[in-house]
Amino acid sequence: MSGLPAVPAVPAGQRGEPNRVRLRLARADFELAVDLHLPPRGITVLFGASGSGKTSVLRCVAGLETAGNALVRIGGETWQDNDAGLLRPTWQRALGYVFQEASLFEHLDVLRNLRFGQRRATGTEGANCTDAAAQLDEVITLLGLGTLLRRRPAQLSGGERQRVAIARALATRPALLLLDEPLAALDQPRRQEILPWLERLRDELRVPMLYVTHSADEMARLADHLVVLARGQVLASGPTAEVLSAIHGPGVVGEDAGALLQGRLVERDERWHLARVAFDGGSLWLRDSGLALGQAARLRVLARDVSLTTTEPQHTSIQNLLPGVVDAIADDTHPSQALLRVRCGGSLLLARITRKAVDALALQPGSAVWLQVKSVALVQ
Repeated sequence: MSGLPAVPAVPAGQRGEPNRVRLRLARADFELAVDLHLPPRGITVLFGASGSGKTSVLRCVAGLETAGNALVRIGGETWQDNDAGLLRPTWQRALGYVFQEASLFEHLDVLRNLRFGQRRATGTEGANCTDAAAQLDEVITLLGLGTLLRRRPAQLSGGERQRVAIARALATRPALLLLDEPLAALDQPRRQEILPWLERLRDELRVPMLYVTHSADEMARLADHLVVLARGQVLASGPTAEVLSAIHGPGVVGEDAGALLQGRLVERDERWHLARVAFDGGSLWLRDSGLALGQAARLRVLARDVSLTTTEPQHTSIQNLLPGVVDAIADDTHPSQALLRVRCGGSLLLARITRKAVDALALQPGSAVWLQVKSVALVQ
């Protein structure tokens, strides 16, 4: 069994089309106004502070709220087009919705909760029984629920409940999976329990996901495409690594500013419990977390953890040293600070240093530098 839930019946020529979400909705203290072209695969993260309009976007896409000037086109099918006078009700939209709370039926065991979602996909309990059963088996395998099927929700941990909620949403064979801060109600251990399952969905699932969070850690770990919202407005939208490295744009600022690197584990130092991840432009040592050699890895390097020098460092406790060239210099959130984007081969890193240091080192675009990376986080 492949472990991959089937894609909804959308014409083959349309499956690769970008999804379109254009909305306008008045709120008490701001107006939500977005116009997004979103990829047809992977996780798109809506990121921003509480009250920025993230959940409102999800509710409008789901048809739970009606926006003006709206165009919602998913998987080649139009769910809402105000110009054409088209508005599909929620029950006619091929979507799965996962809320902060799992909202399972407490009187049903896990399997019967999943079959409830399955019946919505088939329309009637007996329709397409063979295909529906096979697809449900695939979802159960994908989310590791085989040993939980006879338990009732009260017998599940918070992380297990959310996995069941996600599986039930997938059992509807959605063209789009909506996740509204699915980890917000979980404590830290339960969040760590469910994150690998979300990563597996991202890497193996062929259904696009729209994921709401205000957690920078979740965003860095899960997002393929990133949309940054503030007071209903789109500040930035694009591939995650590009948005995070756009220092002249308003992307993710403050303490969350940093680079996202895609690499592969190439070496393990068993004596010192370290692992080396190579990426386009160099490699970085970090704490060995048990990844297999050759496994893909996503690294997050915060700007505050990078310092610069114009000569190759010698006799330093910092293990990660990379040659690079200053690509751009921008103002930071405080006038004493500057944010520098530095190119290392085909990758970009950010460094936050003082304006005084920029002046003392005579740094400008094109300056050759060495980056001293004090900390690296493995987010995959």
